[in-house]
Formats: sequence, C-alpha cells, structure tokens
Amino acid sequence: MTLPVVAVVGPTGSGKSDLGVALAQRLGGEVVNADALQFYRGMDIGTAKLTPAERQGVEHHLLDVLDVTEEASVAAYQDDARRIIDGIHDRGRVPILVGGSGLYVRAALDRLEFPPTDPSVRERLEAELAEGGAAAFRERLRAVDPASAARIGDDRRLVRALEVHEISGRPFSAFMPRREYHRPTVQMGLAVDRDLLRDRLAQRVQVMVRDGLAEEVRSLADSGLREGRTASRALGYAQFLQVLDGSVTEAAAVEDTIAATRRFAKRQLTWFRGDPRVAWLDWQADGLVDQAVGLARRSGDLS
Repeated sequence: MTLPVVAVVGPTGSGKSDLGVALAQRLGGEVVNADALQFYRGMDIGTAKLTPAERQGVEHHLLDVLDVTEEASVAAYQDDARRIIDGIHDRGRVPILVGGSGLYVRAALDRLEFPPTDPSVRERLEAELAEGGAAAFRERLRAVDPASAARIGDDRRLVRALEVHEISGRPFSAFMPRREYHRPTVQMGLAVDRDLLRDRLAQRVQVMVRDGLAEEVRSLADSGLREGRTASRALGYAQFLQVLDGSVTEAAAVEDTIAATRRFAKRQLTWFRGDPRVAWLDWQADGLVDQAVGLARRSGDLS
C-alpha cells in the first residue's frame, strides 16, 4: 500500500504548524515545510517558524535551507519536496506537508510541469518586442498558441509565452496546471473565523516585535537581506528594513505589517477555497486533532 501525503493548508496564523506536529505524532509522520519564507536561515521570528522544542521531536524538512540572498524557486522546491516525500515513504512513514504558500503546495502535490526558460532567448524576445510592439507580438503568439494569446494581457507574459514555445516547441498553455494529485493525497484546510483571525494576526505581529523582530531584521541586513529578491519582500522584514533605513517609525512599520498580513491571509483563503479537494476543519473545534487524524485515516487508508 502506498501511504498518502497528508497536507495541512490554510491562512497564516490559523495553527497549521501545531496541527502538523500533532498529526505527525499520531500518524507516524514527518513534516515537509511548504511555507516559502521558512526556507530561509535566520528568518525565524517574523515567519513564526517553530523552534526545535516546539517541533517536539518530529522531523521537519525544508526549513533553513536557503540564505537570505538566495531566491526561492518553485521548480527547485518541487524536486526537493518530492524527493523528500519519497524518502519518508521509503521509511514507512507518512509525509505531512504543512504550509500556506499556495503555489508551493501545488508544486509538491499536483501534476504540475514547469515550462523551460532561457535568459538569452528571453533577452532577444524582449528586444524584438521593444522594436516591433505588442500588437505584432500578440499576432506571433496567436499563430502558435491562440489560447495564450487570448488570455495574456501584459508584455512580460507575452514574451514568456513565446520563449516557452521557442524552447520547447509546445504552447505555453500546455503547461497550465491541473487539479490532479501527483500521488495519493489527503488535503485538509483550517477554516477560520475571519474577525477572530484579524485580531489574532494583529496580536501575533505585536508578539513578534516584542520577541525581537527588529533585532532579527538588523542581523539579517548585515547578512545581505536587502539583496535577497524573495526574502527582502517578506512580511515584516520589508517594513523593518525601512525602520533601519530611517524612512518610517517602528510604530508605522508595525501597523503596515499587520495590514499586509491581513491582506495576505485573505489571499490565502481565496486560493485554498478555490480547490474543491480541500476538506475544511474548524480551527477552534474541540477535538481538532482527533478530527484531522480521523479524516486522514478515512481518506488515506491509514491504520
């Protein structure tokens, strides 16, 4: 029997990490991180990364694998996550995928193929676009990929679609993802009370500041945080870099971080609500862990 992947998804602040640990303990599993910002070494407070003690002896994978100067790659993550999931299965254990970065979750779970890229081809196409204009480019794309030509509205994606066709010989639209699992999966989401979550996120940011977020950002700035294309834009980190630069006050950075975190949680809910395969559990239900374990066992044929 092939053990399923158990995935725990939902918005930031909903309790995914704690549930992931509890499921791993009950099901004999190991956690695979699917939060793109928890890849980064040193980004601990601002990403609410579980401490080693909070992991309660459960093995966690794909935490602290990148320096802040490195750029996260969904395609690279897919390779790493699937290799790790295979290894967990080979040990007779259950992979517990935990995170709220929607595209990374799909990369790990779904039949999702990433189109090829070639910087030299892209650079040439960008020059041709600048010379010939978007209308001519759209006609070129319509000749080889009418579905993409009808859907794409901006110049950058026009270039990308023609780049993919030139490299692969396949239309860009052929690489669109399908909601089809790569291997057996049980996907559960934490359903939240939005008003309560808004309050919790505000409190969470305040606790992060109290616990030393500013000092963490200052230390990471010395390690190149500003040069990191992904890490430097992270919630809280971008705002507190501005504090270091003297362009905003700490109070303003806190308020901006709270507002941005709330917007991010709303986008996460929209993303995961759009997937009909997610089974939703009340984040504050009595016996939440028992419910989640029961769902995993019923859906995944786990003993």
